[in-house]
Parts: sequence; structure tokens; C-alpha cells
Amino acid sequence: MNQDNAPLEIHVHGDVPIKSGTDLKSIQEALKPLWQYAGARSLNEASSSLYEEEPGIRFDASSHRLQMCWTVRGDEDFRMVMEDLCMNLNELSSAGTPIEVTFYDTEFDDEDEASGADSRDDFVMLFVGPDPGAIMQAQRDLLIHDVVNMMERHFDGAELSGVVSEIDKLFSQRFDNLVSSLELGKPPKGAGGNGNGSHGGGGRRPRHLH
Repeated sequence: MNQDNAPLEIHVHGDVPIKSGTDLKSIQEALKPLWQYAGARSLNEASSSLYEEEPGIRFDASSHRLQMCWTVRGDEDFRMVMEDLCMNLNELSSAGTPIEVTFYDTEFDDEDEASGADSRDDFVMLFVGPDPGAIMQAQRDLLIHDVVNMMERHFDGAELSGVVSEIDKLFSQRFDNLVSSLELGKPPKGAGGNGNGSHGGGGRRPRHLH
């Protein structure tokens, strides 16, 4: 979808580390939900943003990073694109990282605000990564950053180690719960079969989560 009268402008922003050896063809296939939504026939055709000052979608092969600062016109159905995009990038990413998606309501104006109408502006933070542990690591790092930045207005950074420790405990418990849920789905040892019917224990444990 890429209509001039679309009610939303949607901005996608992220810097995704990509596994070494990944070729441009794989990148194009992973980003297919984005460029198809824009009505393009290839990633190259859709890589430029709606705004010239934004770099758009770029893959830096030397640093193995996919950089997105890209705006497209669309509607609420873009949320389905977000799900497909994350699933695809999970397969290619080498570490957990956030992707920001911002929805701007182009039809909302001063009269709507004065009448008490609700804008469809929205902000969504997504996370991608090669395994659940990597995704939780990215979530943990972002939360620590936000909490520490906020609390440093009132406390010295050295006083916040206890806060960081408590956040680590929460993520450690979440990770352990995830591992337990995956373990429940595994067949008993020695039960036969080829062992391909289930995933292992949820990937590596995030750093700092002890």
C-alpha cells in the first residue's frame, strides 16, 4: 500500500547487526514485507524514504549492519507487516536489537484536537534477535538505559546498582520461565525420534542475568 491519501505516515527506525556471510539477496527477501507494502518490485526500488533527508534502507556489508530510517504512507494494516518483518529479521540478526515504529496521523488537525477527537499517532518498540536470550538482552539493556537516565536526575549513578540488580532479577526470572515452558514441550530422553520436533532451552542466557 502506498497511496497519496493514506491516513498515516509510518516511520521505521533500526540498526540491526546481521550475521556474517549474509548476502544482499537474503536481505532483500527478509525485507520483502516492507517493499511490497510500499508497492515496489524490489528492495532497491523502495529503499528511499518518503523524505529525502532520511537515509532510507541501507545494508552496510563491511560492518554487517542493516540500517533503517525510512518512512512510508499507509494505514493500520502495517502492523501485520511488522510481525512478518520481525520474524524474517530474527533469522538474519546476529544480536538482539530494538526497532522503532512510529505512526503519524496525517489527517488529525487542530479542529480535531479542539473537538476532543483522538489522534491515531502511535509508537511501537519491537525487538529482533537470533534467539530469545538475545532479544531479552536487548530489552534489558534498553530498560536499564531508560531507568538510569531518568533516575540520574535525582541520584548519583553509583547509587543505582541496586536498581539495576533488581531489573536483572526480573529478566532472569522471565528467561527461566521461558526455558521451563520450552522444556515442557520436549520429549523425554530416550523416547526415540529424531529430536527435530522441538527447540532447545530457549537459547543462551542474557548477559548480566545471574
